[in-house]
Amino acid sequence: MIKFKGIYNKAKDIFAPNMGWSFLHKDEVQKGPSGEVFFRLEHADGTVEEHHVKNVITKDFSLLMARLAKDPLEPRHGIFALAVGSGDVGWDLQNPPVETEDQRSLHEEIGRKEFAETDFIDPSSGLPVTRPTKVIDFTTTFGESEAVGPLVEMGLVGGDVNEDTGITAPIEPASGPYGESLDVTDKDILCNYLTFPVINKPATARLQIVWRISF
Repeated sequence: MIKFKGIYNKAKDIFAPNMGWSFLHKDEVQKGPSGEVFFRLEHADGTVEEHHVKNVITKDFSLLMARLAKDPLEPRHGIFALAVGSGDVGWDLQNPPVETEDQRSLHEEIGRKEFAETDFIDPSSGLPVTRPTKVIDFTTTFGESEAVGPLVEMGLVGGDVNEDTGITAPIEPASGPYGESLDVTDKDILCNYLTFPVINKPATARLQIVWRISF
């Protein structure tokens, strides 16, 4: 397990590790919405792991936004929950494949949770505000008994996702040629997707995730 301590100053939008690593492997300029994720894994012995990484916006996110623009009541939700998974069979957990915008669901989901908080963020200060802005933070925490196992993938899900997070309706196959003609009504829409070197979450640790989307 990789362990290190760091400092994440949300007000200044700065993550400063004291040692170890972060896996910012996509620094290219991206048009349209962009996403970044802040992890904080707190172990029972007080050890803390913190990471900051960019992520991929999927093609299906654009599809969801088009549906909401046409009729805000047609899909049940915008972005609703965070899903985490253990990746595809045969993956090198220390070096999983880089995500692509064609991804439509997690390969092996082991848990999902509705967001505890959603906040508009002032782009200048990095602080939550009540007025609408083009930056949103989605925050949730998996408790000690939740999402236990080797985590190498995660994503934001919405659309017609069920409020009961134990009921899932992923689009299959998870990856492969993107099918433009597929009817995704009543399916979970994967909006953002991320792969990363394995984070082993034991039943004694808490995992907080802040997923920031900038439009």
